[in-house]
Amino acid sequence: MSYVGTTIPRSESPASRCDYCGHPFPTTDRLVLHKGLEHPQQLDADEKDTYLSARSDEEDELRTLRIKALGALVLLYFGLLNTYAIFA
Repeated sequence: MSYVGTTIPRSESPASRCDYCGHPFPTTDRLVLHKGLEHPQQLDADEKDTYLSARSDEEDELRTLRIKALGALVLLYFGLLNTYAIFA
């Protein structure tokens, strides 16, 4: 995973840094996900549980985002279809 272009603004301090590679992260959730993806063999049992919980939460958020995006596309499609039916 490349971190080229990943920076934290100078006016803000990182919420935490990775214990293994020193990379800064703006939130602790991002740090937990990073550790689980990049350093899985170095995690203890508590860190693995925290990673699995964070991953589950992230998957739920992504599922919600996908459903909202699909809903927006459906509304856009039918809105354009109705507009075409009215003006054509």
